[in-house]
Amino acid sequence: ATQFTLPHSLPYIIKEQTKELRGTQRQITRDRAALEKQEKQMEMEIKKMAKSGNREACKILAKQLVQLRKQKNRTYAVSSKVTSMSTQTKVMNSQMKMAGAMSATAKTMQAVNKKMDPQKTLQTMQDFQKENMKMGMTEDMINDTLDEIFDESGDEEESQDIVNQVLDEIGIEISGKMVRAPAAGNNLPSASPKRKTQISDDEIERQLRALGVD
Repeated sequence: ATQFTLPHSLPYIIKEQTKELRGTQRQITRDRAALEKQEKQMEMEIKKMAKSGNREACKILAKQLVQLRKQKNRTYAVSSKVTSMSTQTKVMNSQMKMAGAMSATAKTMQAVNKKMDPQKTLQTMQDFQKENMKMGMTEDMINDTLDEIFDESGDEEESQDIVNQVLDEIGIEISGKMVRAPAAGNNLPSASPKRKTQISDDEIERQLRALGVD
């Protein structure tokens, strides 16, 4: 024969208990309905015996009616108890779920705490801050050194001297061309040879571009 093993897990037990309590509650309701029906029949029978003058039968039926009503009242007490047990079962089930969630959370927190050692984390942060400061100091030293090198080389002054020299040469060249050019206006000597030649900015920029100087 196949042996049936009843699962002993607490959630299964609570589920089965809740199911059984609901079944018990329905049975109590049916029993009470039957007792109320019987109570009405007995009341009618007592009235019938009283009309016929059968006092002894009335007494016997009256005692039975008292017992029946006591039994009906007991069904209310039992029903109240079953409802209370059902409520307690639901509360217990909720508490179990809460405890399970707390247990899972505690395990997660425990695992995180194992991975994140406070002392080790603090040391890592301090090391990062230390190395970051070193990197900043190194960068400042490199920048200062480069600034000193470029400042001492005098490249800017040398570049300015070259530009000035080129401009002077351009001015001389343009002046020579202007002296050799024929006078305008049908060769009429209208311009004085002592008048200074005006050099336009466009001409200077054109000559600079030709020499490769921006």
